[in-house]
Amino acid sequence: MIRDKIPSIMTELPGPEARKVLEKDQRFVSQSYTRVYPLVVKRAIGAMVEDVDSNRFLDFTSGIAVCNTGHCHPRVVEAIKGQAEQFIHMSGTDFYYDAQSTLAQKLGAITPGPKEKRVFFGNSGAEAIEAALKLARYHTKRPRILAFFGAFHGRTMGALSLTASKVVHERGFSPLVPGITHIPYAYCYRCPYHLKYPECEVACVDWIREDLFKRSIPPEEVAAIFVEPIQGEGGYIVPPLEFHQKLYELAKEFGILFVVDEVQTGMGRTGKMMAIEHWGVVPDIIALAKGIASGMPLGATVSQTEVMDWVPGSHASTFGGNPISCQAALTTIALLEEGLVENSARVGKYIFSQLRELQKRFDLIGDVRGRGLMIGVELIKDRKTKKKAIEERNAVIQKCFEKGLLILGCGENTFRLIPPLIITKRDADTTLSILEEVLKKIES
Repeated sequence: MIRDKIPSIMTELPGPEARKVLEKDQRFVSQSYTRVYPLVVKRAIGAMVEDVDSNRFLDFTSGIAVCNTGHCHPRVVEAIKGQAEQFIHMSGTDFYYDAQSTLAQKLGAITPGPKEKRVFFGNSGAEAIEAALKLARYHTKRPRILAFFGAFHGRTMGALSLTASKVVHERGFSPLVPGITHIPYAYCYRCPYHLKYPECEVACVDWIREDLFKRSIPPEEVAAIFVEPIQGEGGYIVPPLEFHQKLYELAKEFGILFVVDEVQTGMGRTGKMMAIEHWGVVPDIIALAKGIASGMPLGATVSQTEVMDWVPGSHASTFGGNPISCQAALTTIALLEEGLVENSARVGKYIFSQLRELQKRFDLIGDVRGRGLMIGVELIKDRKTKKKAIEERNAVIQKCFEKGLLILGCGENTFRLIPPLIITKRDADTTLSILEEVLKKIES
């Protein structure tokens, strides 16, 4: 079986066939992409990725948290083929088809809150955020937006304006969308208000009310607060239990919309269908993408009906919510509900427990954090200063690739484990064994 043969590295990396593709890519493809190792994919099944030189890798990236049901799940493939044989495109902007309205109904049912919801469909997470930004201003008739340092919401101009995780994302693209103010995220080791409120779990929320809204930003001009339940690209930062609850209460106090970016955290990734469920909060607007359609391009902005009050022509998308992506999404949701969300929680808990044991043995590991199968491992140079081990983090990613394990980084010194939600304890043990070997080599 394929699963018995992964990882399986047969050639040097990159191999001869991969090098041909890399040379062509260097010449003809935009070099703005962030490739961290030379993986040239030929096919992928489940948690296995095979390159053009027949090397097989265990995938703990799931296409950057996209293929939650695993690569090419047979039921998803069947749904895609079945729809393609009927019709591929008719534009839900101008016409109707059942898959789109059925998916909208289903998304309303699986997202938090009993109120009726409506859905706008786009093609990506960035488009879902753009739609949420436009909708927030349209509904409230307010110009200002609050977002957080460390946040990543996408690279289109509105989403980029909300983003504040790495300066490279913004360098050279100013001016950005005006009216957006960034503030510290929750209570964590990076927060400058930690020292001011050493005993407070919701320091940044208090600071918004007591300082920001009294000295700088009139709260009655703020349309929305955009927030990730768990910061993704910023380093897999998990806020305290009360943070989102207090932030939501603050938003409601001043008539501000609470907008949650579930692009990376949603669709079962954290052991619940939506990550914000861990905090018991019901957002006004939710942005979804990535894991929603098992690899097909789809973004969704889910809003309470009373908020999504824009009129025809206000916003649209030619390809958004195309019928093939909608059918893939409906099948994806069915698979998640049939046990993959529970598997995410169960296997994630096991991986966490084993990583905690590795943390005791390796001084390089400063912190292990996340929920479900959204796990970040922070690397530090020593436990006293907690100096970030950036080069070591990059080395871990490269060495894992060489041994047939695909992982990615986030933040400056954290690597992330975001495998398909189908993975088994056996897959987890393989990954943990490789990580232990790599950490031992780098630490020595």
